Amino acid sequence: MLQRLQNASDGENVAALPMGKPERLVIVTDAWHPQVNGVVRSIENTNRELAKIGVEVAMVTPQGFRNIPCPTYPEIRLSIARYRSVAREIAKHKPSYVHIATEGPLGLTARRWCLKNRMPFSTSYHTRFPEYVAARLPIPKSWLYAFVKWFHNSGAGCMVATPSLARELSEKGIRNLMPWTRGIDANQFHPAELEEKPFGLSRPIFMTVGRVALEKNLPAFLDLDLPGSKVVVGDGPARAELEKRYPDVHFTGLKVGPELAAIYAQADVFVFPSLTDTFGNTILEALASGVPVAAYPVTGPLDIIGEDSEVGALDDDLGVACLAALSASRQKARELAVQYSWEAATLQFITNIRAANGVITPKWKKAWQYAAKSLPRNKRLGDGDAATMV
Repeated sequence: MLQRLQNASDGENVAALPMGKPERLVIVTDAWHPQVNGVVRSIENTNRELAKIGVEVAMVTPQGFRNIPCPTYPEIRLSIARYRSVAREIAKHKPSYVHIATEGPLGLTARRWCLKNRMPFSTSYHTRFPEYVAARLPIPKSWLYAFVKWFHNSGAGCMVATPSLARELSEKGIRNLMPWTRGIDANQFHPAELEEKPFGLSRPIFMTVGRVALEKNLPAFLDLDLPGSKVVVGDGPARAELEKRYPDVHFTGLKVGPELAAIYAQADVFVFPSLTDTFGNTILEALASGVPVAAYPVTGPLDIIGEDSEVGALDDDLGVACLAALSASRQKARELAVQYSWEAATLQFITNIRAANGVITPKWKKAWQYAAKSLPRNKRLGDGDAATMV
């Protein structure tokens, strides 16, 4: 499991540098509020933990510049700032380090600034950018992966959430891969007493949580013939269409905070139909709530849950996985989730930042490389090669 990897740096004092100099980190991201997604939540949680260890973080986001809605996905804002404006925003923070979280307009401009100023920088691979774009525009994925390789290989390190994703990207020629797992707030997400008919619906409750968008592959779940009821929690560009198409499914809309945690805890099975996510933060939220998970055997579910698991079921037939997950252990699900903490994930993140800038040499490197090579290949390729793993 990923937890073993994040403990591989035992013995390194990653929280404080011996030189005691202040560390100023600029994070550049095209994904930011008002978006609600894994990228935004991961950065927010990481920033909170970085503050605890004295790292000063400044954000460069679309909120600081003129921006326009992304075609086909208006919730995403695309910056249209000139290079000079973005360069001035980065430079004013006098960064010790620069981390570029996304491959969008701001990420591209920040990359240019770093190269021009000979500033080492790290990147992270949060989203399957080629699959995401190819699903919306007639651009060959080979071209898009060439762009991804060009973008990330110019940096000093690219952070990825799982060993299987590291192996996949390595096979595509992306170098200097670094492990950065995710955490969970186990106090917010926790088991609760099960209601007889939550939402007025009959059990078992099969639930999915996240953006209601094309790339989440929701029809693969909603088309299934399952007992009980289906619940979709979240909002997005595909919601209106799916509500009309599936009138028997309960759509709650966007939920956050304690209300979201309470909803999670009422599910009998959490269904994760995505074939293209790079991790799946919602998987951890469900497990922390004591809810078993049903998913395809792809990057994310494979790394967190594993093929043979007491906390859920993975199968190329999602319906088979859903039914099998009904008999999984809610207690074991909780026990697995609490192994993941944002504190540990953040120490991993800042270790990567320092390593990319030549400040330290991490001890996890050999263990990570071994894990990335030794995991089984993903089985699911997906329709139209949209989720090719190799």
